[in-house]
Amino acid sequence: MDTLQNMRVFVRVVESGSFTAAAQHLNTTTAYASRAVSDLEAHLHTRLLNRTTRRIALTEAGKRYLQRCEQILAYVEEAEAEASDAHARPSGRLRIHAMASFGGHYIVPAVGRYQQRYPDVSVELTLSQRIPDLLDEGYDVSVVLGYHLPDSGLVSQRLGSAFSIACASPAYLERHGVPKTPGDLSNHVCLRLVTPGSVFDKWNFDGPHGVESYTLPPAPFQVNGADAMAIAVREGMGIAVLPTYTAMRWLTNGDFVWIMPEYTTEPMTIHALYSSREYLDAKIRTWVDFLREQLPQTLAAEEAALRRHTRV
Repeated sequence: MDTLQNMRVFVRVVESGSFTAAAQHLNTTTAYASRAVSDLEAHLHTRLLNRTTRRIALTEAGKRYLQRCEQILAYVEEAEAEASDAHARPSGRLRIHAMASFGGHYIVPAVGRYQQRYPDVSVELTLSQRIPDLLDEGYDVSVVLGYHLPDSGLVSQRLGSAFSIACASPAYLERHGVPKTPGDLSNHVCLRLVTPGSVFDKWNFDGPHGVESYTLPPAPFQVNGADAMAIAVREGMGIAVLPTYTAMRWLTNGDFVWIMPEYTTEPMTIHALYSSREYLDAKIRTWVDFLREQLPQTLAAEEAALRRHTRV
């Protein structure tokens, strides 16, 4: 028995004053309307309506039940309107995950611009190096970088790509010289940045002669955060491969030198991951669309700025 639908029929019968009038309003038959009320009464073991051939009248129990039905149906209509509105209008809390350094550099500013466009959305952003389980941990969207996406069954939208560059401090290069090719790195101290989705023991460079690899020897220093590695490079501890978004400000102020500027690492793809395409909440849909619109422009502008600051 569809109790909710039978409640609707019961309320309409009372409001209309007859089964026939209610049936016409609901675009159904008088027999269906009568059976719906009878089913409710059988379910409740209570008579709700006294019937004659000319009129109907609520019983005392029917009056109390009618009030509850009206309240319940109003709540259901409100809930349905809110759910439908969530599909149409961005509002409510948006829970986002992003990789730590990347998220701090790109996602935080993007959130600010997004909320200017959609002020009814509040954002809860978590930055971490691990890729979360969206369903178990309740995130709406995760923004991740990697050479390959894990087979998770999630929906993915490609947002662009990012690459890394080899950097060192001027003081380090004064002491050890400037490498010109990946093969020259064997004479240098190479530091290891350990991040999800990256290859820890090898640097793959895309350069004038195609892809060239350098296998890292045991590193005297490794760390799992790009910002921490940038400090190590600034302190002259060695050469590191750093994401452009981390290296940029250090290059600009002269603390870093981009060595081997003809070489960049193979690009890592940036994806937005979310659970489903079907009946997608408006805040998720508009956030992903916003990133697809904004992020490629930002990445292109920063790459152009990076090239302008190249020096060896």
